Amino acid sequence: MTAERTGSGEPSATLALLWGAPVEQRRKGPARSVTVPQIVDAALALADAEGLAALTMRAVTDKVGISAMSVYTYVPGKPELLDLMVDALYARMDRPEWGAQAWRKRVTTIAVANRMLLTRHPWMTEVAALSRPPLGPGLMAKYEHELAAFDRTGLTDVDTDAALTFVLGFVQSHCRAAHDARRATTDTAMSDADWWAANQPILERAFDPAVYPRAVRTGAAAGEAQGSAWSDERSWKFGLARVLDGLAALIDREG
Repeated sequence: MTAERTGSGEPSATLALLWGAPVEQRRKGPARSVTVPQIVDAALALADAEGLAALTMRAVTDKVGISAMSVYTYVPGKPELLDLMVDALYARMDRPEWGAQAWRKRVTTIAVANRMLLTRHPWMTEVAALSRPPLGPGLMAKYEHELAAFDRTGLTDVDTDAALTFVLGFVQSHCRAAHDARRATTDTAMSDADWWAANQPILERAFDPAVYPRAVRTGAAAGEAQGSAWSDERSWKFGLARVLDGLAALIDREG
């Protein structure tokens, strides 16, 4: 897993690019033949198709048809490019009107929308940092829209921000676990069911109910109920319900 995160680039250059302000050109080069959005779209296509390991500045230049050095006249480097990519995806998210929906419905919509985003672009679970997001127009539009889901809940601005961060943190954590589970299946070319079947003889000897009574009993019950040691859908439904219950305790108290 990459150690790269959003917000790790040169701040002034990144913000200028995100908001469309002119950036000082650090190198002389040929006249521009592509646009920054085209470079971002090429980078998104690479990351979606092949993962972050395939996302290099050279690969992006090959995709858009410019020289390896000229890309730096558009984007200073990969950290800034990652910020542009994430913000572009945030900008493209749907923003439905909240209307008179109950807050649980609104917050559920937020959670589902962010889950869909991270499922379609799993590499984002590795780079999209909650603590230092790209402060571009996409992020700001997303933040404004999601904050509005907590209108009329009685929460203070500080608690509203914390509540939204709590929801997004759950979504990100869940999607990272789901991504890791899918990657394990892909890397081993073996489904969970196949893995458990192949290792059943060893597991039966290792999992002594006299030594691990709770682990054996609970693990067997969970495995039978969900068909594997971990279920994406069951984990999602259970976790989201607990998140909403936790927020309800705060909102009911403040309301």
